[in-house]
Amino acid sequence: MEHVIGFLISTLGPAVLIAIVILLLLVPAAVRILPDWERAIILRFGKFNRVTGPGIIWLIPYIDRPIRVDTRIVTFDVPRQEMMTRDNVPVTVDAIVLFRVIDPKHAILNIENFVRTTSLIAQTTLRAIIGQVELDELLASRDKINQRLQSVIDEQTEPYGVKVTGVEVRDVILPESLKRAMAAQAESERERRAKVINALGEFEAAEKLTQAAALIGREPAALQLRYLQSIREIASERATMTILPVPIDILKPFVDLAARSQVSPPPAGPGA
Repeated sequence: MEHVIGFLISTLGPAVLIAIVILLLLVPAAVRILPDWERAIILRFGKFNRVTGPGIIWLIPYIDRPIRVDTRIVTFDVPRQEMMTRDNVPVTVDAIVLFRVIDPKHAILNIENFVRTTSLIAQTTLRAIIGQVELDELLASRDKINQRLQSVIDEQTEPYGVKVTGVEVRDVILPESLKRAMAAQAESERERRAKVINALGEFEAAEKLTQAAALIGREPAALQLRYLQSIREIASERATMTILPVPIDILKPFVDLAARSQVSPPPAGPGA
């Protein structure tokens, strides 16, 4: 090693060798390469100087201090929160939040840890919003609740350069007793609908029978045609015994004759 240093000094000279050593020490401190998704906040003597990147950035060695900021979308889980809905139903809810840094300067200079702050704001907002809605709305209108959560969280994170791109309520856990009650309610609702549909069917059938009776009353021949059709349908069945329906109109003359014979007095004898 001593022979190499001696050779370099004798070849390049002491001044040139010292310059090369200083250059090798300063270049790593003066040049940074940032990927496309990163930005750098440059502090010069501890004061904000500029926002730069991506690509190659130049610094004044040991004077400029770069702070890297990732501008990609960050996803984190909101821990499960046990809370009460507006109708006093206990639920356990968890969610996910997506956000990205849109202003690196504010994200570094205005707040100490924007990721942790966004997480705490999301937890607090989730508890507040769920406490303002009823259970039915939470289960049926989850998209509206997601939009409300995103709007409220984004409004609070905007001052430090963070944009909330999405909030999703991932799971709603209900007590087992409430699940059983809801299942019983759903079963009762299905039974009610079945009974209503059955009653509507009976009502429509009664209406059609009334219309058919009125039509047959106006056209007596229709009854005879219906009688013949019934006989044909019965004859087409493979049965050892055939029952023939007899229309009441066929028996009506005999019924009228019997009624007249009972009302009219018997004829007088020859000696009367």
